[in-house]
Amino acid sequence: MSLSTRQKQILQQLQQSQGVLTSGHLAQHLAVSVQTIRKDMNDLNELGLVKRVHGGICLPTQNDNLSFSNRDLQHSAQKQAIAQRVVDCLPEQTSIFLGIGTTPKYVAQALLDHSGLTVVTNNINAALVLSHNPNIALHLAGGAVRHSDQDTVGEVTTDFYRQFNIKIGVFGVGGLNERGELLDFTPEEAALSRTIISQSEQCWLVADHTKYGRYAPVVSATLNVIDCLFIDKPSIALQQLCQSHRVELISTTERSYE
Repeated sequence: MSLSTRQKQILQQLQQSQGVLTSGHLAQHLAVSVQTIRKDMNDLNELGLVKRVHGGICLPTQNDNLSFSNRDLQHSAQKQAIAQRVVDCLPEQTSIFLGIGTTPKYVAQALLDHSGLTVVTNNINAALVLSHNPNIALHLAGGAVRHSDQDTVGEVTTDFYRQFNIKIGVFGVGGLNERGELLDFTPEEAALSRTIISQSEQCWLVADHTKYGRYAPVVSATLNVIDCLFIDKPSIALQQLCQSHRVELISTTERSYE
């Protein structure tokens, strides 16, 4: 489902406020009726993009991950920009892992016109995108399908990944804390991240700015195993964290630096 311009404005207001927005405030701000705003609130709530509370809406809690389709709607422009930076940095005729998440799907979209690549992925959406290019050698990992995440996980998936010696592993993360720990929501996700790390000559982490400081319960790895972090707008704290872990930080808005 695509969002209307007004619904996108509601989400932008909510992200800026980081609190509760009332239907009355939004109706006045957007110059529409309260009934119209309430319908927008209900639609956004059903998509999992907001949480309905008494008198208004707030952002969903960070302890649970949203479904793939809902996450795909969030920060899409930033993810597209990150994906393009990744593709710009990729060497010719290389091999890559594409891990789980929405940003790797955007990387797949940016790769669609490339040829001579070998791509290994468990990301069903990424595989569907790349399947349209017959000049890409594409390997899709089997395993248990997670319907809400539209990917495969489990020992079958990680065993499949272990068959490959890949030049560049590109993957996302559930969260990144101030200690430099890469966080995921399940042990299966963490196992897959570790396998990508172990089977790749270089590790490229892709994440929009909301991932820094976001909570997830499982530690997958630490930032010092990452070669490059691609992000849209890093905070000063994240810049310092990357410098202390000797990670190259590549921003979509600034020049890259170490």
